[in-house]
Amino acid sequence: MANPILTSKDWPYSINSVFNAGATLLADGSTLLLCRVEDRRGLSHLCAARSINGVDGWQIDSEPTLMPSPKDFPEEIWGIEDPRITFVPELQQYVVTYTSYSRGGPGVSLALTKDFRIFERYGVIMPPDDKDSALLPRRINGYWALIHRPATSLGAHIWISYSPDLRHWGRHRLILEARRGAWWDANKIGLSPPPIETSRGWLVLYHGVRHTPSGCLYRLGLALFELENPAKCLLRGDSWIFGPEAEYECHGDVDDVVFPCGYTMAPDGDTINIYYGAADCAIALARASVRSLLSWLDANGNCERRQRAQDL
Repeated sequence: MANPILTSKDWPYSINSVFNAGATLLADGSTLLLCRVEDRRGLSHLCAARSINGVDGWQIDSEPTLMPSPKDFPEEIWGIEDPRITFVPELQQYVVTYTSYSRGGPGVSLALTKDFRIFERYGVIMPPDDKDSALLPRRINGYWALIHRPATSLGAHIWISYSPDLRHWGRHRLILEARRGAWWDANKIGLSPPPIETSRGWLVLYHGVRHTPSGCLYRLGLALFELENPAKCLLRGDSWIFGPEAEYECHGDVDDVVFPCGYTMAPDGDTINIYYGAADCAIALARASVRSLLSWLDANGNCERRQRAQDL
């Protein structure tokens, strides 16, 4: 495959850049990417691209698929960004969580769709400052579960919250802390694609942000959470597994960024296509094996409680 797979040059209308796409497989086996598109004002909307093989031959909607609607949803006044897609069998719908950029900062919004043409917006479900969210595809002990990333002056960590109806959220709990000091994932982390359900637990790819004198460096790490208690971290990798190396990852609107928001699973139940934003300018594709990621985590991971004791 030739990366990047989608750039602004592919778009049927004038834009500045395209990146950070949610991903899903449609009923016919084709791949849909819901791409973050930044216009020349600097505001973002979402636009769908479809491909039979998930690699090339993309058919892009001729106009924006989901536009901000600040009249009805004032939290979207400065755009909508970074969608994650979860197909929910119980609802027979796709749940899209995305960042809505309001005057008060970025928050988490949610919408439902059956066809990526008509959307039912639920509005903002987590107030600012919050982003990097995804819904788990099934209820946990009768409740929907949302992974998200609130931020405060003390840092940005990954949390989980629960809801009976996708509208009202509670039982908020911190599940993965950004490390402190010189670590690659110190002070600021966030969920990347939606968690991957495996026989051993929820496999989470998360991004860590390293602040350097020349700017921020976004890389990916791995963690594993218990299936029926996703607030419990079982393993967390010490080192990062994927970072910017190629020219299109290192140089763009924002240098040194790889930022996945979506993946699709192959029929073998092991191979995943990971779709990621590269330098906030393009969408690229990486391929991985769930088994190999779990093996890497076994070799390079620590129990979270042991890690916390070491940090103290």
